[in-house]
Amino acid sequence: MQKKFHLMDAVMAVICVVFVAEAAAPVAAVGNSQYFWWIFLLAAFLLPYGLIASELGTTYEGEGGIYDWVSKAFGKRWGGRVSWYYWINFPLWMASLALMFPDTISLLTGKTMGTIPALLIELCFVWIVVVISFFPVCDSAWILNGAAVIKILIALTLGILGIYGAVHNGMANEYTLRSLLPSFDLDSLSYISVIIFNCLGFEIVCTFAKDMDQPKKQIPQAIIAGGLVIAVIYIFMAFGIGVAVPTDQINMSTGLLESIQLLTGRPTGIIVTVVAVAFLLTLFGNMISWSLGVNNVASYAANRGDMPQVFGIRRGKHDMPVGASIMNGVVASLILIIAPFIPNQELFWCFFALNLVMFLLAYVPVFPAFLKLRRIDADRPRPFRVPGNQTAVRVIAVVPCILLVISIIFTAVPMSFDAETLSGVLPITVGAVICIIIGEFIVRADRKEMKKGDEALWQEEL
Repeated sequence: MQKKFHLMDAVMAVICVVFVAEAAAPVAAVGNSQYFWWIFLLAAFLLPYGLIASELGTTYEGEGGIYDWVSKAFGKRWGGRVSWYYWINFPLWMASLALMFPDTISLLTGKTMGTIPALLIELCFVWIVVVISFFPVCDSAWILNGAAVIKILIALTLGILGIYGAVHNGMANEYTLRSLLPSFDLDSLSYISVIIFNCLGFEIVCTFAKDMDQPKKQIPQAIIAGGLVIAVIYIFMAFGIGVAVPTDQINMSTGLLESIQLLTGRPTGIIVTVVAVAFLLTLFGNMISWSLGVNNVASYAANRGDMPQVFGIRRGKHDMPVGASIMNGVVASLILIIAPFIPNQELFWCFFALNLVMFLLAYVPVFPAFLKLRRIDADRPRPFRVPGNQTAVRVIAVVPCILLVISIIFTAVPMSFDAETLSGVLPITVGAVICIIIGEFIVRADRKEMKKGDEALWQEEL
C-alpha cells in the first residue's frame, strides 16, 4: 500500500520548512525592534503570501511550484530565471549550515577545530542530506515530524529560560518603549530579510500534493495552522535570545547556543549539550524538507529546457530527482572547499545572506504572476481563493512584493562606503551578481536545447 502524507504530516512539514532555528540569531541582531518587525511582517508578508500560495498551489497542482506559476504568467524565460534562483540558494544555504557544525562543536568543547577535520564534518553533513533526498517525502515524514518537534522544543526551552533569566537576573538589553519602536538603522535593516526568509516556504508543501489524501483541502489547512504556530514560537524564541545576549555581541553562527549557555550559567552541561545536539539535528531536517521541493522544481524545469539537463535526471522506482540532489552536493562541497580561503570572519552570514538574496529574488515574480493568472486564466476552477474584492486582492499581492524588493536591497547593496560595511556587504553583492549572470547564460542556452515535441507539450499545458 502506498504511504500517504496526512494533514498532521503536512502541518509538521510547514513548521519544519518555514521555521528555521538557525536564523534566530541574525534576527535577534535587529535588537528589541525585532518584535515590531515580526508582528508587522507576519501581517504584511506572511499572511498574504500564505493565502496566495494556497490559491496557486491548489489551482495549479504538480511539482513545478513557483516555476509553473511564473512560467504560465510571464513565459518560460522568466520561469527559467525563477527556477535557477530558487535552486542556487539551496547549496549556498547548505554550505552555510554545514559551517555551523564545527563552530557548534568548538563552542561546546572549548577547542578550536582544525581546518581539515572541520571540512570533513561539513562534507559529511552535505552528502548525508544528498543521500536522504534520493527517497520520497513520505519515507522521510518521520524526519520532518521529528525536526519540527525538536524545533518547537528548542524554541520553548529558549523562551522559558529567557523568562526565568529576565525575572532572576535581568535582561541583557534595555527594554523601553523607544527600543521597541521600529529601528531604521542600516545595520539592523540588513537583517530584516531574515525575517522574510523565515516566512517563506509554504509552496514546498504544495509539491507534496501527490502524496496527500485530500491535497486541495489539506494544503490551505496546513499553511494556516502551521503559520499560526510558527508566529508564536518565533516571537517566543526571539525573546529568549534578547534576554541573554546584548544585541551588538550576537554571533550569527552560534548565537542561539550562546544564549542557552548564558541563561543556564554554564558553558556545558546537560541542557546545553542536549540543545546543541537537537539544534544540529534540526539542520538536517531543514535541508531534507527543502531538498524535496527544490529538487523537484529544478528537475521539472530541466525537463522543459529551462535548467541544465543534468538536473532532469531521475532514478529509482519513485522517479526521484537524483540529478538535482547530486548537483546540490557538488556545489555545496566546492563552496566549503574554497571557504577557508575567503577573508571573512562571518563566513556563515556571508553565505547565508547570499542564499537569502537569491532565494528572495525567486519570489519577486510570484506576486505579479498571481495577479496576471487571475486575469488571463480566470475560468480555471480555484478550490481555494484569496478572499476580497479586486482592489483588496491587488493590495495583498503588491505589498509583500514591495517588501521583498526592499529587503533584497538592504541585504545586498552597501548603504555606506566605510571599510567595515564594504567588507561585509560587497562579497554578497558580487556573489549575487555572479549568480544572476550565470542564470542568464543558463536560461538562454537551455531554451535552445528544448525539443520541438516538448515545446508543443508546453504550449498545450499553457
